[in-house]
Amino acid sequence: METNEILAKKILTEAKGYLDSGFTYSLNPYSGCAFACKYCYVREMPIQRFKGTPWGEWLDIKTNAAENYQNEIIKLRKKNKPVNIFMSSATDPYQPIERTANITRMLLEEMVENPPDFLQIQTRSPLVTRDLDLFAKLKEKCEVLVSMTVETDREDIKQLFAPYSPGIQLRIKALKELHDAGIHTQASISPVLPFTPDFPKILDGLADHIWIDTLSIGDGSMGKRSERLGMPDLFEEKGLSKWYRKDLHLMVEKYFSTYFHRERIRVSQKEVFPKLKQTFR
Repeated sequence: METNEILAKKILTEAKGYLDSGFTYSLNPYSGCAFACKYCYVREMPIQRFKGTPWGEWLDIKTNAAENYQNEIIKLRKKNKPVNIFMSSATDPYQPIERTANITRMLLEEMVENPPDFLQIQTRSPLVTRDLDLFAKLKEKCEVLVSMTVETDREDIKQLFAPYSPGIQLRIKALKELHDAGIHTQASISPVLPFTPDFPKILDGLADHIWIDTLSIGDGSMGKRSERLGMPDLFEEKGLSKWYRKDLHLMVEKYFSTYFHRERIRVSQKEVFPKLKQTFR
C-alpha cells in the first residue's frame, strides 16, 4: 500500500448527485480505499482514472482534517448555512489505517465541540464501534445515523466482489452493537448482491432503516460506470445474470417490505432525506 500524509485544502465538499437530496456536504477523511471493492464506482472517477497506482494500492491521509473541519464549520455557522454531512462518499472512514491514524476519530471529537446538523457515517467496517463513546455524545447535539454497508448475507458472494473488505458476520455484529447502544442505524444494501431468502430476517431488529442501491442506479451514471468496470460480464461469468437487471431495486424493495415497513425502506435515486429527518423528530 502506497501511503502518503497530505494537507488537504478543504475537508467539506458541497454535495452533488444523489447526495444533493438533502445532504449539504460530503466529508472524506482519506483519499483512496484499502478495501478495493471490484464494483466501486470511485474506480471510474477522475481521482482514480488519472492515478498511476491501481485502486486499493494507494491511500492519502488528510492529517489536517479535524483542523479544517473546525475552521470551515465556524464560517458556515456565521452564514447560518445548514450542515448535513455524508461521511464518506469516496472512501471508507474506518478502513484499516484508521486504527492508528485516527483521522475519523479526531473529526468526531471536533464535531462534539462543533456539531453539524446531521451526520451520516457510511462504512463497511466493524471498527466503527470503537467510537461509540463519541456517537453517544454527538447524538445529544445533532442527528446521527450510522449506516453499515451489507451488500449480501453470503460470504462467498462477498469474497467474489469485495475480498479485502470485512466479513459479513462481523459487520452484522457491529450493526447490532450500535443499535443496542441506542444509535440510529441503517443497513445499506449497496450495491445489491445475490443474497439468501433469510437476508431481511437477519437484519430485522438491527437496523432502523434499510437502504437499497444497485449497480444500475447507484454508480452516479445510471450503470455506465459499472459496465466499464466489467460488472455485467462478471455476473454472467459466475451465473448470476438474473441479479443484474435494471429493476432489481424495485424487486428487492418489494421483498424487504414483507419484513420492514415501507417507511423504513429507502431506495437510491429517491428523495428520501426529508423522511429521514422526520424519523428523528
